[in-house]
Amino acid sequence: MTATDHVCVGAIAGAFGVKGEVRLKSFCSDPEAIAAYGPLSTEDGKRRFKVTLTRVIPNGFAARLTGVATKEEADALRGTSLYVGRDRLPETGDDEFYHADLIGLTVLDTGGTEIGRVTAVHNHGAGDLLEVVRSGPKSAVLLPFTRAIVPTVDLAAGRIIADIPEGLLE
Repeated sequence: MTATDHVCVGAIAGAFGVKGEVRLKSFCSDPEAIAAYGPLSTEDGKRRFKVTLTRVIPNGFAARLTGVATKEEADALRGTSLYVGRDRLPETGDDEFYHADLIGLTVLDTGGTEIGRVTAVHNHGAGDLLEVVRSGPKSAVLLPFTRAIVPTVDLAAGRIIADIPEGLLE
């Protein structure tokens, strides 16, 4: 699998209870959709799990995964990211992007000067932030992913045009 053909849709946060259920974090815009995409795989593709959500819990779901029957097996999966083939995900609408599509894009300012590359997308509750590693000094900046600051995302050209707020890069 490559980064372009699979997308991270969730992560296992550890065991839930003593009967093999896991704590599952969903990264989907509709959190419950994580169970509808079919089997989810580990990043390396070596393990696949059918997901059955059993109940909502704080910060996610309790879930059953095929092949996981004990608390120890569930705990051993703590921190495992779960992926789905891009072809099983819904098409994005206008001005909607999968985080995986943004990572690696070159960021240019409105004058065409290269600022850096997107290395991650974060969301701490107040909206998405693009982590951009700068071309010159190797320091990262967090750029709010809003229409005002990022008016153009051109996936075909592999670039983002950003109206950098004054003082952000200093």
